[in-house]
Amino acid sequence: FDVRYLLTILPSSQDSWMFHKPSPKLLKAQAAALNIKLLVQKSISKKEKETHDLKKLIKKVKDKVKYIIVGGIASSYQAERIKKITKSFNIKIYAPLWDYTQEQLWKELLENNFKLVLTKISCEGLPAELLGKIITKKHFEKIKKLSKKYKFRLDFEGGEAETAVLWMPGFDEKIKIKGRIKSEGPHRHFLIIQKIKKERIKNGIPKSEI
Repeated sequence: FDVRYLLTILPSSQDSWMFHKPSPKLLKAQAAALNIKLLVQKSISKKEKETHDLKKLIKKVKDKVKYIIVGGIASSYQAERIKKITKSFNIKIYAPLWDYTQEQLWKELLENNFKLVLTKISCEGLPAELLGKIITKKHFEKIKKLSKKYKFRLDFEGGEAETAVLWMPGFDEKIKIKGRIKSEGPHRHFLIIQKIKKERIKNGIPKSEI
């Protein structure tokens, strides 16, 4: 695919029905690293209002694209609403991760050297100390054990946690972040990103974090 636009909804609440709540500064850094135009639509986090706002966003590109690519894995709630919107605009939808097993997703991310961090935790079992750390294979094994013990989804598709990518194949810069942890009770924690630094990558893949 020739990806021409990055479409992002910025919800008003951390508890959106459909979307993550990303850092606007981080979004801009990710788009710059990919050299792809970013389009952002703010949204009030009310159930069907989110669908309306997503439709407004897709409408901006409906005459310029043939496909909408989404990262959904298992959420029928998301899939049904996105399909309804794309059908109304006569656009096809492609969900490359749909029906991935929870371990398969992590396996491919780690094998392809994705550098990603947890930015939000909303379940019992995941320690706040994981926020902001590059997830290595060692971290993943720890998360997998905790997933089995505390019964949360390993792919976080149920909203148990949120992640952000700091480097992946296609990025020409690695993103570094600094921030603080905000806690709202024993099982609800957020990474508040305060500083973002971009590092130009030469000759391939950035070194793994330890």
